[in-house]
Amino acid sequence: MKDPPPIDLAASAANAPVGAGRRAARPTRERILDTSLAMFNAHGEPNVTTNHIADETGISPGNLYYHFRSKDDIVERLFGAYENRIDDALLLPTARNPNIEDLWLQLHLLFETIGDYRFLHRDLVDILARNRRIRTRFARILDRATVSARTLLRQFVADGVLRLAPAELDVLVENAMALVTFWVGYDSVRNNHYDGSIGDPRAAMRRVIALLAPHLAPTERDHLTALATAYAD
Repeated sequence: MKDPPPIDLAASAANAPVGAGRRAARPTRERILDTSLAMFNAHGEPNVTTNHIADETGISPGNLYYHFRSKDDIVERLFGAYENRIDDALLLPTARNPNIEDLWLQLHLLFETIGDYRFLHRDLVDILARNRRIRTRFARILDRATVSARTLLRQFVADGVLRLAPAELDVLVENAMALVTFWVGYDSVRNNHYDGSIGDPRAAMRRVIALLAPHLAPTERDHLTALATAYAD
């Protein structure tokens, strides 16, 4: 069997999540996951092998297989962490009605998570085609996200701060879901981010806001604009 093609390990380190340094002191299992995430983000999941991961982690392939049965097993574990963060981002307040700041926080947490696990969105079609379990779980995430967005916007309509007919609201939610889901791939193509880097998530957030802002009452629209401006600074 041929050795895997060389990979620029410096690029992997540059794409590691914050706090991924000093990995030698961490348990091997966590080091493998940290390394895999950094390499998947940097080079694309299809281009990284378990041998690459073992080399970068500083362990033997046999040691890696002691902890994970296959690369798909690693991807599933990373997907589980991603899924937990997405679920947290989708939570809405239960003791009061959601407001514009709740919408802003939800968008911020969603795009922050997508940025940290960007390989999942950039390589989404390939991963879902290959892994039925992740395909099923991702479909459920989309369902939960759609329900959360509809719940939030319907409450805005009920509170009189959003003016949209039910059919218009459903279309807006679907457009926003498509934008959130495929923004990383679009950004990679549009801005030549083939090195694993990512554009500014604030640009994607502004696109979602642009879908919504024309339908908001003036006070809420101004508030959302102020939040976006402060975040951009």
